[in-house]
Amino acid sequence: MEESSLAAQFAVLAAGVVAFAVVSRRTAPWPLTMPMVFAAFGLLCAVTGLVRLGVEPTATAVLAELALGVILFVDAARIDVRALARERGLPLRLLGLGLPLTLLLGAVVMWAVAPGLGLLGALLLAAILAPTDAALGLAVVEDPAVPQRVRQGLTVESGLNDGLVLPVVLFCLAALGGGDGAGEGPAYWAAFVLGQVGGGTLLGIGVGALGGWALARAARAGWVEGLWRQLGTLALAGLTLAAAETLGTNGFIAAFVAGLAVGVVSRRVGHTGDSAPTEYTEDTGQLLAVVAFFAFGNVLLAEFAVDLTWQVAVLALFSLTLMRLVPVAVSLLGSRARRATVLFVGWFGPRGLASILFGLLVLEAEVPASEELFSVVTWTVAASIVLHGASASWGAARYGRWYARVRRDMPAEQAAGMPEAGSAMAHRPRRGRAR
Repeated sequence: MEESSLAAQFAVLAAGVVAFAVVSRRTAPWPLTMPMVFAAFGLLCAVTGLVRLGVEPTATAVLAELALGVILFVDAARIDVRALARERGLPLRLLGLGLPLTLLLGAVVMWAVAPGLGLLGALLLAAILAPTDAALGLAVVEDPAVPQRVRQGLTVESGLNDGLVLPVVLFCLAALGGGDGAGEGPAYWAAFVLGQVGGGTLLGIGVGALGGWALARAARAGWVEGLWRQLGTLALAGLTLAAAETLGTNGFIAAFVAGLAVGVVSRRVGHTGDSAPTEYTEDTGQLLAVVAFFAFGNVLLAEFAVDLTWQVAVLALFSLTLMRLVPVAVSLLGSRARRATVLFVGWFGPRGLASILFGLLVLEAEVPASEELFSVVTWTVAASIVLHGASASWGAARYGRWYARVRRDMPAEQAAGMPEAGSAMAHRPRRGRAR
């Protein structure tokens, strides 16, 4: 199939954006989300020959990295760090215990189902599919009926888990002969992990705090026009990602921490005007995500979602269910969280841009069984886009009604002691749900 011209590609995608925009409010209550629409649109364009992007996996990876980095930056900027410090229990449990258990359980089961992957290949696949993407279930983290502590925990988890598993992905690639560091000892990898996590954290604090403070102070002094504060904030997100790439540290952790820092200094210094300084950055992140999911459908679904073997189907189903549900349940033991909360948090761990990006790294590295690995990733993300997207609004509303009913039927003191009911300062909501 011939690659379509750049002008034709842009025209078709732009027309799709306009069409979705026209009905976006009308379709908001429907079980239909932006990733579902544009992944399907991209696939339809590829199948019919209307648009065939013809881009290399590297280009798609860059696009996914930009979209994910900007979204992480914005989501972090909306979090109140003081509230997070007080209510850190759920994120710590999910990241400190749930994430390692996810990698362990995933590696064992995937090795058992597909022994041809080898243990390292199974661990690599588990690491690729471990990160969650809150953007695929946006209704969950935006619905005020869901306890704020639960929403905040899911947001922080999705903001940090992709950066935390990246060293595992790169280690497995190197050990399989498809990346740098092959043959290196424990000291090398300890330094590598420290550089990725610690370096990304320090970079994010530095860029976010200094840049955010400068923009906030200048705005307070009346030196900055509203548009340029918006553009300057977007530039901070881009600067963080570019600096992380240049310095060889973790761009996702850096972007998330930079967003936290920008949020802190913006609240302390204050901002002028009717709009928050991250609004344009938020819009840009959503637009990048639109293009990324269109590319996913047009390039990756059309190429790799062809041969569905029983092993691929089993691993995709396992990745979206037990691989997360069991570790979440174990990590919440002793927290006094109700069964409904455990199931809610366990189910709403959708797989999205991070898994796509890590899967593309496997293709570029050409490790053994790379196409089989990426086939599992493609089917898992495609199923997650549909299942989590379709169930997000319904699940959030149902859980919210359960929570309200339980609190209403309890004595006031007992209701106040529910772990879900703990006080957590709400972060700034999105202006509109791209869903």
